[in-house]
Amino acid sequence: MPTAELPTAELLAEKVAAARSLADEVLFPAALAVDRADAVPAGHLDRLADAGLYALAGPPEAGGLGSDPHAVAPVVEALAGGCLATAFVWAQHHGLVRMLTSEAGPELRARWLGPACRGEVRGGLALAGVLPGPPRLRAEPTADGAAWRIDGTSPWVTGWGRVDLLRVAARTADGRIANLAVDAVDQPGLTVTRQRLVAVDASATVTLGFDGVVVPADRLASIGPHDEAAYGINSLRLQGSLALGVAGRCCTLLGPSSFDDELVVGRKALDAALGDAMPVARAVASELALRAAAALVVSVGARSILLGEHAQRLAREALFTLVFGSREGIRRSLLERLARGA
Repeated sequence: MPTAELPTAELLAEKVAAARSLADEVLFPAALAVDRADAVPAGHLDRLADAGLYALAGPPEAGGLGSDPHAVAPVVEALAGGCLATAFVWAQHHGLVRMLTSEAGPELRARWLGPACRGEVRGGLALAGVLPGPPRLRAEPTADGAAWRIDGTSPWVTGWGRVDLLRVAARTADGRIANLAVDAVDQPGLTVTRQRLVAVDASATVTLGFDGVVVPADRLASIGPHDEAAYGINSLRLQGSLALGVAGRCCTLLGPSSFDDELVVGRKALDAALGDAMPVARAVASELALRAAAALVVSVGARSILLGEHAQRLAREALFTLVFGSREGIRRSLLERLARGA
């Protein structure tokens, strides 16, 4: 049966099975080597594309599951349990696909959505314009209306050198958000500074400085009110899945333990969380990853501090999930849980 004709449940099961197979057979065996690499192997991303996993946030006719984060979450969790760096780079792509699917006009959608869902064009995110406070990233139309000018800084842009097209969210002078599709290449006015990370460094995360970067007007996907919550609702759920993926791999390496039950509870909490409950559920997932990784380190013993051991890698990745994409509610909940020992 062609992908477009598969019922949603059957299509989801197919994608989850593919993700678990890739995680166990390709990503996890290479995870220690990737941990020390300068960038995620392009071949890993090719394998995800071949399995149709770049299409998940796209429409069913493109092999996608729509923008439902609960549908995509099991795939994110599986891949994160194989190699968090690879999963992290791949996960950014879906923000671009969601923009092309639900916000872009017919021309932009026709040009990019198909290639993006097939993984022929791979996406990254530069969303500094939606962060609270004064705008870090600004966009204004040029005087002749033929282009947009982008200025400012986007501090965390993942996958540089492995992504082709950025979803850039920048704030206009009247406080709206302009979403633009920008080529992820060296260009006039763009400064690229590599960030070195204690974990998932192979994600090739950079800071981008925009100084009058000019983007053609036909690259504008949408412009609308500044609504921080609209950008966080999907990301918080899926960031929780990254943490659960780390925790789940620790559980597998540990063998049967009480962490297995906590993993199930954490997954259900994320699925059920609405509103203010989501930051708490996200904090629970990250705290679980930290404790499970600590238990794995203790279980492995002294050799766990060797660079050739998965325990130390997973412990660093658990630390990463404590702070990646953090919000005040997540931070507050984590500090409370850590202070009282969960």
